[in-house]
Amino acid sequence: MKRVVITGMGIYSCLGNGLDAVRQSLYDGKSGIVFDQARKDMGFRSALTSYLEVPDLKKELSRSQRVYMPEQAKYAYVATVEALKNAGIDMDFLEKNEVGLMYGNDSTAEAVYRSINTMLEKHDTTLVGSGGIFQSMNSTVTMNLACIFKLRGMNLTVSGACASGSHAIGLGALLIRNGLQDTVVCGGAQEVNPYAVGSFDGISAFSTRENDPTKASRPFDRDRDGLVPGGGAATVILESYESAVRRGAPILAEVLGYGFSSNGDHISVPNVDGPSRSLMMAIKDAGIDIREIGYVNAHATSTPVGDRNEAKALYNVFGDYKVEVTSTKSQTGHEMWMAGASEVIYSTLMMKNDFIAPNINFENPDEDSEKLNIPAKRVNKHFDIFLSNSFGFGGTNSTLIIKNL
Repeated sequence: MKRVVITGMGIYSCLGNGLDAVRQSLYDGKSGIVFDQARKDMGFRSALTSYLEVPDLKKELSRSQRVYMPEQAKYAYVATVEALKNAGIDMDFLEKNEVGLMYGNDSTAEAVYRSINTMLEKHDTTLVGSGGIFQSMNSTVTMNLACIFKLRGMNLTVSGACASGSHAIGLGALLIRNGLQDTVVCGGAQEVNPYAVGSFDGISAFSTRENDPTKASRPFDRDRDGLVPGGGAATVILESYESAVRRGAPILAEVLGYGFSSNGDHISVPNVDGPSRSLMMAIKDAGIDIREIGYVNAHATSTPVGDRNEAKALYNVFGDYKVEVTSTKSQTGHEMWMAGASEVIYSTLMMKNDFIAPNINFENPDEDSEKLNIPAKRVNKHFDIFLSNSFGFGGTNSTLIIKNL
């Protein structure tokens, strides 16, 4: 089995555009959540969302390239440019090597809405345009990135609900471990427009603390009342250790373990057993003792049932070992298909800079979260291994363990 290392990272997030800005926001405990009047005007119960501007790529990409890109593909492009630069990979390398691509994405709602709206209004399918086809497919991110960056290895979209980005990294690592690829571009992307999350709002999944948006996302807090939707994109460059050394690449960290499971239960209500098995599988795969893990980035989205069951699962696995547990979703909201990838980057930035970002808005624990060590303020701490959880609708679970190098 080959060792799998991270040689590059890139991110476009409500915490900032790029690694430096995001690291500072994490350090400061800054929230990226705002009130969006447009959502209220559309009839949303909750007008809360993370805030991002859609990047203007006119100076970077041709019109023929941009026409195929929905919002989340643009985020993914920006994140991937940074990650490749960070890894010291240029177009010459991409053209000469079979670089793979595994990216998480599970919706393209706005593109579908606009195409259907055009057909209904104009009664002429030709007015949808060719871009409508490629923007509306769930594989839109990977098809765009593969063509723009001339990637010739594995080309696959991972559609695993809110675990998509994490599974993409885990599956990319498996490809490299087994010698099927030397380098894989991995990540996750999520559109932030209201069309993507209207149905979530309709089932009362969102927090309604509109009077103070930055305090709405409250993972593990007793008074949490729902999640806040977010998005953007995060890209991680995975490479075999041998390839990285051969290139003289900057080696940031190593993917030690990947665990996964399915709850085999309710389609939207998480249980305790599935996440527990994912955690234990990742720890076994990493071949480490739990006390070597210095930080846990929890999936915790700020929903009453989800946070409670994850807290139970974490206690099942870690018991009386009081490792720091936080959810960066307290700052970002739930970045959905992107979250598993972005939270690996958030955690790696903390690990490389000797701190743990605060679980902001954690004021009162409940009977399950009080058993965990959840810091509400930044912790200055050196750690060399972290664990990151991502769970999704349908009971899909993914756990990654990453080591500092």
